[in-house]
Amino acid sequence: IMLSLQKILLLHVLACLGRLTHVIAIIDGEKAPENSMQYMASVQNNKGQHVCGGFLITEDFVVSAANCDDSNPTYVVLGNHNLKNGNHQKIKIENKIIHENYQQIGQGNDIMLIELSEKVKLCHRVEIIQIPHAEINLKENQVCQVAGWGTTKTRGKSVDELRVVDVSVINQRVCEEQWHGLPANVTCAGGYETTKGFCQGDSGGPLVCHGFAVGVVSFNYKENCNYPNKPNVYTDISNYRRWIDEVLEKKKFPKTFFCVKHLK
Repeated sequence: IMLSLQKILLLHVLACLGRLTHVIAIIDGEKAPENSMQYMASVQNNKGQHVCGGFLITEDFVVSAANCDDSNPTYVVLGNHNLKNGNHQKIKIENKIIHENYQQIGQGNDIMLIELSEKVKLCHRVEIIQIPHAEINLKENQVCQVAGWGTTKTRGKSVDELRVVDVSVINQRVCEEQWHGLPANVTCAGGYETTKGFCQGDSGGPLVCHGFAVGVVSFNYKENCNYPNKPNVYTDISNYRRWIDEVLEKKKFPKTFFCVKHLK
């Protein structure tokens, strides 16, 4: 009887440890350094609430996910990792261009261009990130980064300070095996046999590899951030470069405005 009781207690302890590990392993990132990822954009609603991520590719265009339009975003905030800090550029959204083949999340073409109502002032706090000029082939286990102000646990609240995490690229065949009906033109990284990945509120943010924004955060499994799980899925930007260029070519860009430091 005593031996059975000991076994029961041991199993109980192991179960508790398993649950604890499962809980604390969500996202598994860290605060982004202030001088990093200065292209990150917080896409917000008319109440000033963060609803999605994005990233700056020209002085007046931000890339985000098409599914973010469901939250009716009206502003984009750039220039500060801490959203509680008012020292940033808050710019009204002029127009949202959703890819014509997008239908709903999980079915592909999850990409949107956000046109800002005015030019961003590029300076030491705001920079543009490059996107691939042609189709790229990411290598399996290649380490990239994803960042955002999303939740750090399932059904949690968005954070005030930008967080970043390293994620490894997952073989496309493996991703297709885990995701039956995986849409075309996507990349998978993180969220599978790992404690690292994105969560809700991170949609629209970039997957960054070697300094290029190669993917757009699209979806995970049933809004579940408790990893290990199915792979996290990103829209592959290289497959949409022509579409992006066509949209941008319709605009005439005036001279760029830069922050200027006055010399003594």
